[in-house]
Amino acid sequence: MADKKGLSEKMKAGVSKTKGEFKDQVGNAKNDPKMQAEGKNEKDKGEFQKKTGKMKGKFNQ
Repeated sequence: MADKKGLSEKMKAGVSKTKGEFKDQVGNAKNDPKMQAEGKNEKDKGEFQKKTGKMKGKFNQ
């Protein structure tokens, strides 16, 4: 039922964004451009999941 309102997508988004931010910061600290890029991609994935969750919530009201 939670999936019907997009809650699971919103939760996944939060996890992805947090993971991405962590990778981005660690990559920055270690001067590792590959890890920074992975982190930025993960954050973008989180933003997409967040928007998907919002859309699911709107359509399933």
